Amino acid sequence: MDSFETAESGSACFTPENTRVFSDSEAVAQAAADYVFEKINTCVTEKGQCHVVLPGGTTPARCLELLAEKPLPWNQIHWYPGDERCYPVGHAERNDTMILDKLFANQPGAEKNFHPMPAELGPGQGAADYSLILDATGGMDIVVLGMGEDGHTASLFPGNIALQNEASSIPVYNSPKPPDERVSIGLSMLKNAGEAIVIATGEGKRDALKKIREGEMLPVVLIEPDIWFVDEDAVGI
Repeated sequence: MDSFETAESGSACFTPENTRVFSDSEAVAQAAADYVFEKINTCVTEKGQCHVVLPGGTTPARCLELLAEKPLPWNQIHWYPGDERCYPVGHAERNDTMILDKLFANQPGAEKNFHPMPAELGPGQGAADYSLILDATGGMDIVVLGMGEDGHTASLFPGNIALQNEASSIPVYNSPKPPDERVSIGLSMLKNAGEAIVIATGEGKRDALKKIREGEMLPVVLIEPDIWFVDEDAVGI
């Protein structure tokens, strides 16, 4: 019996029914890209536009790279990073640096619909300015997020006071991972998105997923994901 099919199913948000397990991270990235492509097209057909939250991280970066190869309705999609580190614009470790490289590098002009977080202004001002942008959208249609080894998502970390902030964009201080100052889309906006997708791969995520199956309310659970894309290493198969 593999560990994913055991009775450790205390969390209704992470079950065999809403989880897709693949052999490795490349297969996860491809499947997630295919799924997001389908969902974006459906959203654009129904609403005329689509607002999409993008993740940081290695496997999500590969997903964006694959998504960029697809015939997306670029002019009708608006893109937003789920969080940002308070580094200067262009810093190698900013999420928007990765997103611009992986998603928009071969799509001239498409970046005009990308809305980077002004995290270089600091957590407070950056979050306040970004809230104005997010509040004007009416909400996110699709949220694509990664998960850290501690169960955090975006920059919503276990036990951090930022989890209690109901603004659409929130300042994050005292992050357990450097840098300790960040800006994140808030829990309420992520939770209220049309669809929330989580990508998690690698053995390092296994402990967090085990805790989630046992019912622990880690931050990634609080956004109430609709679907998980994980690999066998992450679920311990």
